[in-house]
Amino acid sequence: MTVRTSLIVASMLLAVAPTAVGQGKGKQGAMPANKKLFCWEEKGQRVCSDALPADAVNAAREEISATSGLRTGGVDRALSGEERAQAAADAQQRLIDAAAAETRRRTDAAMLLSYRNEDDLRRVFNERIAIVDNNVRTARYNTVSLREGLVSLLQTAGNQELAGRPVAAELATNIQRRHAELLRTRRLQHSFETQRAELDVEIKDIMQRYRGMKGITPEQADDIANPPPEAPAPQQG
Repeated sequence: MTVRTSLIVASMLLAVAPTAVGQGKGKQGAMPANKKLFCWEEKGQRVCSDALPADAVNAAREEISATSGLRTGGVDRALSGEERAQAAADAQQRLIDAAAAETRRRTDAAMLLSYRNEDDLRRVFNERIAIVDNNVRTARYNTVSLREGLVSLLQTAGNQELAGRPVAAELATNIQRRHAELLRTRRLQHSFETQRAELDVEIKDIMQRYRGMKGITPEQADDIANPPPEAPAPQQG
């Protein structure tokens, strides 16, 4: 049975629970050692029960021992689709940051000894470039897709209004959700594009430091980057 009560009353009930169990032990046997209560927030009130209803499965809750009255654990609330997407984006960002830190460590630790030429050094950045470029392409594709879907939903809503019918509640909800997803994806796209531009600046800076350590002048660097065309082979008569 669900108990709706204040924190104080709930604590009192839990405090007397062991006594009540002890009094009834001779008649009904001891309460199972793993018996527990669940407590969660519902409409601004704290709710405690020995059974978790279906509508509270995704809610944040505490688990309390029915025999000792002590907290034994807890479960955070289930994430929404948007929160899961944001968590995935955060994980991807951590991957990029880790790759950047590793690249800096490798290039700064033994730049002179590890790389024979600039081509060898550039290969270090290939993985980071591939990750960021893939993020940019994916975000751009998702932005276009979400925008086209939102335009379609808005056209449907406009046609309903023009026909003198109210916009369906489900359609209005879908429009709001799609618009929120579009704004979030645009922010991600801007973030990834900024990272890509910053990566180009970082590569350029490291190349300049590498050339300085190797004693390569700007003129020599230009010659390396733009080698002269090969002379045509002489024609034999």
